[in-house]
Amino acid sequence: MPQVPQTLDALAVRTWCGLALEALGRAREEIDAINVYPVADGDTGTNLYLTVESAAAAVEAVFAGYETVTGVVGPTGSAASGAVSTEVTGTGLPTLADAVRAMAHGALIGARGNSGTILAQLLRGMAQVLAADGEVDCAAGGETDGATDGESDGESAHTDGQALRLALRQAADSAREAVAHPVEGTVLTVATAAAEAATGTEGDCGTVACAAYEGARAALMATPGQLAVLERAGVVDAGGRGLLAVLAALAETFTGESPGAGRVADEVHTRVNGMDGVSGVDRVDGVGRVDVNGVCVDSRPGEEGPAFEVTYLLEAEDADVARLRARLDRLGNSLVVVGGDGLWNVHVHADDAGAAVEAGVEAGRPYRIRITHFGLGDAHTAGAAGRPPRERAQRAVVAVVPGEGLAGLYAEAGATTVLARPGEPPASGELVEAVRRAHAREVVLLPNDADLRHTAAAAAEQARTEGVRVALIPTRSAVQGIAALAVHEPERRFDEDVVAMTSAAGATRYAEVAVAERQSWTMAGICQAGDVLGLIDGDVAVIGSDITATAETVLDRMLAAGGEMVTLVLGDDAPGSIAAHLEARVRESYLAVDTVAYRGGRQGTLLLIGVE
Repeated sequence: MPQVPQTLDALAVRTWCGLALEALGRAREEIDAINVYPVADGDTGTNLYLTVESAAAAVEAVFAGYETVTGVVGPTGSAASGAVSTEVTGTGLPTLADAVRAMAHGALIGARGNSGTILAQLLRGMAQVLAADGEVDCAAGGETDGATDGESDGESAHTDGQALRLALRQAADSAREAVAHPVEGTVLTVATAAAEAATGTEGDCGTVACAAYEGARAALMATPGQLAVLERAGVVDAGGRGLLAVLAALAETFTGESPGAGRVADEVHTRVNGMDGVSGVDRVDGVGRVDVNGVCVDSRPGEEGPAFEVTYLLEAEDADVARLRARLDRLGNSLVVVGGDGLWNVHVHADDAGAAVEAGVEAGRPYRIRITHFGLGDAHTAGAAGRPPRERAQRAVVAVVPGEGLAGLYAEAGATTVLARPGEPPASGELVEAVRRAHAREVVLLPNDADLRHTAAAAAEQARTEGVRVALIPTRSAVQGIAALAVHEPERRFDEDVVAMTSAAGATRYAEVAVAERQSWTMAGICQAGDVLGLIDGDVAVIGSDITATAETVLDRMLAAGGEMVTLVLGDDAPGSIAAHLEARVRESYLAVDTVAYRGGRQGTLLLIGVE
């Protein structure tokens, strides 16, 4: 048997995240299939997987920071703040606090859907206990035996079974507080049962984790008796089923064995097939509608839920978030607001999606805004039961874009977009989800970032296993993606279209203008914090003090090798006159060269330049 952690440390957190991701990967389709509450949209398993994937990636990044010598990179992952640094980030292993904070932050920024958002708060609640300095607040379930007079003692106080009990208690309590109107028979019930079972158990981390799992399992199997929609469908709560998989992974982390292997799936299968006196599920169709004996299970006759799911990350103060909760509660339902320390993940179902976003704008700065229409033929649309699932398109383009302006531009060209916030690249699961959203037999994938090539390759491989023909074009900048889209012709043979798009992208040189964040060695010399950097094809080529002058120098160097078309993509912080200045420069100095400018929004750099 492989060695397993004896205490809750950073390695245990890393192991737990990996095992949880594997468990949700195996159970994703099963969980999606039993998803009937609060909306029968068949994506709870996928949303939980994406949430844990983001958490696991954040933990891996912390470990990588301790194990490697890194270059100083800018917010987009390119060398926007100086290409190379000799600074060593650290050696050895991260602390428990480092790991759990990363896990919680990763889950927060990657949380998807109602259950994913709640899971993010559960992990945040655990992190609040396990990363606390000194004594843990014992109000939730006992006294700590950790000392507070030394750093090592403070750390060790959070590594035993007692600390895990407190962490599970805090997780359940904080998740309930995050939900505007808690409902029994959901993932909240399962989390509370896990915490109560753990609280009543003495022993090491493995013993506590197994007790939490058993308490959660019993609560999960009882959910159909607590929530009528589950009883009518003959299923257990999908979010609770996902949490059980996460708790099973926690128990396996400390024992080396997954508790009750196969038992939960069998019990769920029994309920789904109509045992225990419950009617069986007749079908789960392609648009997420679940019918029981011909009746939609998530609404009564004459009832309809809100038309949209609205989610976004929000930078805001606590007082502003309190007002936001009250406003969103009046606008819709399924309201969950999680987070803290200035960063929040907001989830709500509402008919007025615009008002839900406007509420976020008034509270602070929302970004990664996602609006999902529950759509024709789903559980919320009256009279749609007889409509067939939407037909697949023949071909689609899926692209990662760094700003809202570019997202709109790509969407106008017919692409399905994934918005990447500076410094927070999308995970492979998000790209897979975008491929599914595109709903096409053939997909061209544009990562638009050299650092995303492997992530995009993993997404493409996953999509292929689902029967989608995917071609990955290794675009390294959004301007290369624009060039590829310009020659895209869905009517051509797939291979011919991919070759033409690849050629157009490859013939486009790209550059960016950004501000250095710190002193650093670059290919053009030493830059200081605040210097303006001009990067050509990923390498720093110009160091200057004026944004417009630096951009002009970069453009001249690029056009020295020839070109027919210049594309400018301006970030929100770029000077208002820079586009007109560069366009005039091209007209005066370069014959037969056209220029086009776009607004990119918050794209992480001041300016992107493409020369075809």
